[in-house]
Amino acid sequence: MDQRIVEFVGALRNRGVRVSLAESKDAFQALDSIGITDKEMFRLCLRATMVKDSRYLPVFDELFPLFFSSGPPPAYTDSTQNLTPDQAKTIADAIRQYSQQLRKMLNKMILGQPLSKEELDELSRLTNLDDVENPRYQDWKTRQMMEALKFDEIRQALNELLNILEDMGMDPKMAERMRRDLSSNQQALEDQVRQYVGEQILQNMSRQKQQERVDNLYNRPFENLTDGEMQILRQEVKRLAAILRTRLALRLKRSKTGKLDVKSTLRTNQKYGSVPLEIRHKNRIRKPKIVILCDVSTSMRHCSELMISLLYAIQDQISKTYAFAFIDHLEYISPQLDNGQSNLAVAQVLQQMPSGHYNTDLGTSLDDLSRTYLDSIDHRSTFIIVGDGRNNYNDPRLDLFIRLARRSHATIWLNPEANTLWGSGDSDMLKYAPHCSRIFQTGNLSELSAAIDHLLVQP
Repeated sequence: MDQRIVEFVGALRNRGVRVSLAESKDAFQALDSIGITDKEMFRLCLRATMVKDSRYLPVFDELFPLFFSSGPPPAYTDSTQNLTPDQAKTIADAIRQYSQQLRKMLNKMILGQPLSKEELDELSRLTNLDDVENPRYQDWKTRQMMEALKFDEIRQALNELLNILEDMGMDPKMAERMRRDLSSNQQALEDQVRQYVGEQILQNMSRQKQQERVDNLYNRPFENLTDGEMQILRQEVKRLAAILRTRLALRLKRSKTGKLDVKSTLRTNQKYGSVPLEIRHKNRIRKPKIVILCDVSTSMRHCSELMISLLYAIQDQISKTYAFAFIDHLEYISPQLDNGQSNLAVAQVLQQMPSGHYNTDLGTSLDDLSRTYLDSIDHRSTFIIVGDGRNNYNDPRLDLFIRLARRSHATIWLNPEANTLWGSGDSDMLKYAPHCSRIFQTGNLSELSAAIDHLLVQP
């Protein structure tokens, strides 16, 4: 049981539920006190000690029965009991007309023999069960394994055998009992396969390395992320931000004196016979000033959320950040983010601006930015837009975008869509693109972090 609980904890973590070592210890200590005989108390004990956030209760409720409610092995019945020798011989003769594989399965059904571990493992190999890590696929994989067993042919052959026995004058009560036993064995076979599939999926989930899962999520498109996977990336942003912060600080430190200006040095030292006694440097790299405009509509929410979280996690390496969010209007969100708890602030901002489909209006947001917050953009600012450039056929206000781009030191656009989609449908990206200093495709966290790493070291 202890090993099963450890596997359960691993599965919870892989689905995005944070279960610390201390919480696992609490669970074992609580079970020592209440025992495991009462199934409902056992469930509530694990639920109370392992789940600290109500958002993850559905994940717990989904996984718990798969780990702890598999029950005893399905019961098979020997349907040959009380058969006369002649009846048994008739069945044996009838079975010989089928293929070798089908004969083997018919014998198992009639004698009430379960599938062996080797047979189940072979079915697992045939259906690639080792690649499945989501319990939602249990029914699908069960059907695949039953098809590999040719279960429909087995059912049809069993009905034919029963009809033969009835035609031979088998006692009706005996025939009915045998039909009932064979039906029960068919259900037991399906239950055995389903139970095996569930246990294999759980083992796959438990043995999967967390870092491998995170590495895979780095390259998963934002639009394909589940809520659990998004929660994993929210936690990963903290580690990623620490790496970016250290890297940026080191670059700034190395560039503290600026780059050697050879021409200016030679000119200055002509009075010393061109002996370079006074060294001259070019302008130093300054901490960037950021103005960021994020589309937080349904199609862009994950990308914008992670972008804002990353940016505010490295605020000590940025001189100033003005953050704005928009869907159909502009919201200034820096005050919520300046409290030092960016993860909570981002959640609050997103809650204040419920996402929706087909209501994005970048043009109106650019108008709001130009009228109310124009002074936030100057020659020292890096103007960053996070969006897919889709404007629902509203006025893109290209005139305002050009004006803001000219006021800024650089205009960077982060777009999760491939450039082959620009200009299709309601996309205005081809109109904005010529006025951007640089455009990055940021369809996943790996591309997003690379874009941030690049744009924050520009002089």
